[in-house]
Amino acid sequence: MRLLASLLCFAACLPAQPKSSLRFEISWEKPMDGHVVLILSSNPQGEPRNQISEGLNTQQMFGADVYGARSVTIDGATLGYPRESLDRVPAGEYTVQAVLNVYETFHRADGRTLKLPPDQGEGQHWNRKPGNLFSAPQKIAVDPAKSSTIRVELTKTIPPIEAPKDTKYIKHVKIQSKLLSDFWGRPVYLGAVVLLPEGFEEHPDAHYPVMYRQGHFAATFSGFRTEPAPPGGSGGRGGRGGGIDYAYKLYQDWSSGRLPHMIIVTTQDANPFYDDSYAVNSANLGPYGDAIVQELNPYIEKKFRAIGEPWARVLYGGSTGGWEALAQQVFHPDYYNGAWVACPDPIDFRAYALVNLYEDKNAFYANSVWKQVPVPMQRETDGRITSVMEDAIRFELVLGSKGRSGEQFDIWQAVYSPVGDDGYPKLILDPRTGIIDHKVADYWKEHYDLDYILQRDWKTLGPKLIGKLHFAVGDSDNYYLDRAVRLTEKFLESTKEPGKGPYYGGTFEYGAGAGHGYSGGPPGPESSGTIHQRLMPVMLEQILKTAPSGADVKSWRY
Repeated sequence: MRLLASLLCFAACLPAQPKSSLRFEISWEKPMDGHVVLILSSNPQGEPRNQISEGLNTQQMFGADVYGARSVTIDGATLGYPRESLDRVPAGEYTVQAVLNVYETFHRADGRTLKLPPDQGEGQHWNRKPGNLFSAPQKIAVDPAKSSTIRVELTKTIPPIEAPKDTKYIKHVKIQSKLLSDFWGRPVYLGAVVLLPEGFEEHPDAHYPVMYRQGHFAATFSGFRTEPAPPGGSGGRGGRGGGIDYAYKLYQDWSSGRLPHMIIVTTQDANPFYDDSYAVNSANLGPYGDAIVQELNPYIEKKFRAIGEPWARVLYGGSTGGWEALAQQVFHPDYYNGAWVACPDPIDFRAYALVNLYEDKNAFYANSVWKQVPVPMQRETDGRITSVMEDAIRFELVLGSKGRSGEQFDIWQAVYSPVGDDGYPKLILDPRTGIIDHKVADYWKEHYDLDYILQRDWKTLGPKLIGKLHFAVGDSDNYYLDRAVRLTEKFLESTKEPGKGPYYGGTFEYGAGAGHGYSGGPPGPESSGTIHQRLMPVMLEQILKTAPSGADVKSWRY
């Protein structure tokens, strides 16, 4: 029966045999390596290349790799999303557009030669990456039942992005990393956006604590504005409290002395696989963890007069940034003085959304002999399912093979996996059948399962982490991330039991009915500040409480 179920699952996951003889011929001027994405859109608003997502409002796309080519054919055999094949696209008039995500050749220090899309300052987004080719949108009648060839020419190039300018408060930093350049075999740069405290220039003898803000790539500090948003404008308005201009309110609190004088640093570490490195050392991405703490942070702390001591460094972030904050605190327990972890990516791989990577055989379907029940991946806070695991993985596969989609599951795989035989990240699961590779899962467990690592190494880690771990997550997180947080809480709370200590002495907070993005605090106008405003007083308390005798706790408290 188990064999029969496996065969049924495999057959159900295979693409249908192409019936349509409709084909798209996509061409461009010079031979190039890369990945072509063709979009068919029924939405007349804006360009099709900006209408692709995992959500319910996505438009249709197809994807294909190209190497040294000037054209590619998209036909009934080409994998698509959300419809798998051209055969399943309804006849009608669509706005058609194609994009070539250009790859470059990387010669890594481990001897591997890879074709990858370098970040060009946009944060690893194929649809707006400078240098990528694209076609002008055109309305075309499409009928998969008819034999025809539709030609699309890529005649446009996405222009470079203008670098943001420094201001009194916001500074932009970029340095070449020797560690990463050695790994990738070419110059690799790390950047940061630095928010300076009020009075920084007027107090040249002051040295400051640093709040290391973790998260996705940001070109600048967008949540900080020295002028109110225009009436009726959307910039920074809305959210909890209703109609509050959060970016301007942060500036008001920042400049008035209502907040502690600290430096906020947001790291820019986009790479060929994603807009963020996850701030750890990785077999596929390189030594980003070491590069950040050994190269970037020291440069910033020296340049901007930080105190530069462990007691004066704290971490915070949400989602990807939540995972990073915890990972950096765990892997560098003596370097940081606390991590405020909001709605983190899975920190226990027994709760990889709704999949247990160690025990489940298949990530797409619940364990069953006869039934095929799809495993959900995304939900609304009221419980409605908006995406399943097979959906999410195929979405990424259409955007790029070999882990090159620049999306969520692929970056987890790139960060956590060993290098595969082909030089690309080794697959944690088959993207067409959902079958999990438990040998790869074991590698993930030993290297990046943060809850497991805490349990495995608590005797040595515990004494260094007392009072430093703080978690917040919505109990209706849209990606089921609260499940892994609860598993971690179960272990950390067990450290108060005799023989299991020391007790971790941190906190957990669950937002009732809250979805992804919850970072703590009560809802409503009484919690009208950003995560920075809510956490800064708490972080100040931690910093002052743990400052060693003789430490500078005065120069920055003017």
